[in-house]
Amino acid sequence: MTMTAPETVTGTKIVLGKNQYGKAEVRLVKISRDTDRHEIEDLNVSSQLHGDFETAHTEGDNSKVVATDTQKNTVYGFAREGVGTIENFLKRLGDHFTGEFDWVSGGRWKAEQYFWDRIEDHDHAFSRNKSEVRTAILEITDGTKNIVAGIEGVTVLKSTGSEFHGFPRDRFTTLKETTDRILATDLTARWRYNTDAVNAGDIDFDAIYTSVRALLLKAFADTHSLALQQSMFQMGRAVLEAHPEIDEIRMSLPNNHHFLVDLDPFGQDNPNEVFFAADRPYGLIEAAIKREGVADTHPIWENSSGFC
Repeated sequence: MTMTAPETVTGTKIVLGKNQYGKAEVRLVKISRDTDRHEIEDLNVSSQLHGDFETAHTEGDNSKVVATDTQKNTVYGFAREGVGTIENFLKRLGDHFTGEFDWVSGGRWKAEQYFWDRIEDHDHAFSRNKSEVRTAILEITDGTKNIVAGIEGVTVLKSTGSEFHGFPRDRFTTLKETTDRILATDLTARWRYNTDAVNAGDIDFDAIYTSVRALLLKAFADTHSLALQQSMFQMGRAVLEAHPEIDEIRMSLPNNHHFLVDLDPFGQDNPNEVFFAADRPYGLIEAAIKREGVADTHPIWENSSGFC
């Protein structure tokens, strides 16, 4: 039986849409041995290129396909010359690929950085700190760089200073109102730097990361919370008020529920001290906090899954 071409059936031509390709999750550990006191940098890097790759898809022509293995090796080669801040490391990669290959018009480069603590201040022994991951995404479009930086995996908890009441009730509502509850969450935040500041190249990414992390945690701790939404907004506002080079910050905060255990069957009271920590289901609060006049959408978010 003869197959009919799709364009004959639909009356439209089939064409290639937006596309990208590259090497994902290149695991990189760099040990600096310049002195007897070693330093460790632990990254997970992804590289994806944008450009003129149409014939690779439509004809199987690989003449413009920079092999994903080449992209992987470039990450390692650049690491030999030094890593530095993950944002600047991604900028070096982006400049290389868009400058080395004429048909590469841009791309998306992402990194996660994991932290290691020294064991008793030892010069070359470390333990993995699993409570925090630093993230960064670089996207280059038409020669313009945009960067989203972030933090994830930071679990925080307040044992008091949190309430939740005044919410609507219907026949399915069983949750009791409270004026004193545990508030706990796993912080994931990403902030988008102002495009002009990124392309001017004068951002101290390390200093800002340290500051944003401290501001987020302080606002979480200091806000007398009537809802996790309120805490989130105060956290984002604190960051934007302190850093004019950041245009917006987006957060995803699960509400890690702690339920008071009923000890009456055992003849004991429970003055808000013994709780059951439930891992699921959980409330999930997400929002963008931005400066007035900043657009609700930005192209870099289209390629950053998991955020509203």
